[in-house]
Amino acid sequence: MADALAAVGGGEGNQAASAFGGAPPVAASIAAPKAAGGVQSLDFILDIPLKVTVELGRSRMAIREILQLAQGSVVELSKFAGEPLEVLVNDKLIARGEVVVVNEKFGVRLTDIISPVERIEQLK
Repeated sequence: MADALAAVGGGEGNQAASAFGGAPPVAASIAAPKAAGGVQSLDFILDIPLKVTVELGRSRMAIREILQLAQGSVVELSKFAGEPLEVLVNDKLIARGEVVVVNEKFGVRLTDIISPVERIEQLK
């Protein structure tokens, strides 16, 4: 942690800190640490949790229909069997895939990754 503080302007004898009255500038305190060779490292964001959703399909139902659901009820979805599933991260489409069973657990085999250009377009 001390190395990270030193990298972003929190170390002892920091010239930037003394130039700003003893406190590092805001930009310096949130800057990403540099990896070897001066390339910015993304290591500081790798542990941020994200919501990953696999969408089998959707259905629209009235409250009356939902209240009538019981164990064994079948809810019809908007997709057909065998159609690719959508994999969303924070509600943004990033891939499509298919259901697989591995060691008696369900999983998703990714068959199509959305291109970086398309992912950036979704953010706008």
